[in-house]
Amino acid sequence: MPRRARLALAGVPLHLIQRGNNRQACFFADEDYRFYLDWLAEHAGKTGCRVHAYVLMTNHVHLLVSADRAEAPGALMKALGQRYVQYVNRVYRRSGTLWEGRFRSCPIQEEDYLLACQRYIELNPVRAGMVEHPGEYRWSSYRANGQGEDNAVIRSHSLYVALGLDVASRQAAYRELFRYELEPGLVDQIRRATNGNYVLGAECFAADVAATLGRRVLPGKSGRPRKVAAPESGDLFVE
Repeated sequence: MPRRARLALAGVPLHLIQRGNNRQACFFADEDYRFYLDWLAEHAGKTGCRVHAYVLMTNHVHLLVSADRAEAPGALMKALGQRYVQYVNRVYRRSGTLWEGRFRSCPIQEEDYLLACQRYIELNPVRAGMVEHPGEYRWSSYRANGQGEDNAVIRSHSLYVALGLDVASRQAAYRELFRYELEPGLVDQIRRATNGNYVLGAECFAADVAATLGRRVLPGKSGRPRKVAAPESGDLFVE
């Protein structure tokens, strides 16, 4: 069965996940994380992608990106992935694949969902039990978005900018969002959409994306289709 084409539209943010093959590690030392982020910034600029949030975990990566061309995020991940694999294979004297096939992604409705997805990404080390607060983890965008740390990768989304009239108030408002945990239902929704290559948003957003792409963008109903009984008259074309 052919794999489903990726959902991507110009200007619509994407949540991306790339995992290590068989969930094995893809970062082994601090230098690996630094090189990946350097190349992420470089290739994001070359492909015209804007990175709003990220987290580099031991065996997978989360990115929140947007671009003016629908094909740009795919070009970013291809160039970045290939360059990083070449580096890892050379430094650690290994061969073969590092990543688990192609990356997974979902388009995100900006209103109500973008900042939630940004929090989902930056809270990943907390959910994994690695730290108690996202600011304690070095390899995410939280210190840039929430604490003002210089970061060559991050390009703030307009919804983040709208949190405050200046840098200080914006960061304070963003930190306030982290006083509360994400609802478990929303966490599950983000996971299902990203892993399944579906949209993340309200029904009206899904309908707009489906109409634009001419494709199904939400999971189908499970189980076999219901059988429809034939009309007693025998006319199969009765409406």
